[in-house]
Amino acid sequence: MSKFNKITTFWFNGQEYLSQNNKFTILDLLNYFDYNTSLLVVEYNNFISLKKNWNKIIVRNDDKIEVLTIVGGG
Repeated sequence: MSKFNKITTFWFNGQEYLSQNNKFTILDLLNYFDYNTSLLVVEYNNFISLKKNWNKIIVRNDDKIEVLTIVGGG
């Protein structure tokens, strides 16, 4: 009997990604892609996610994550 790793499919900034690691959070994902987390808004499955929850939300199959950067100007 063989074990199969479950593949997690998720969408990040409009692109589809596959991962064999099914225990990563939004914060892990932001760190992996080297985002400056102090200047971001994260939309998780069509809702704005509070920064304090980024390390608690585990990315699941079919999740949609969008990162919006805050830019100042004048």
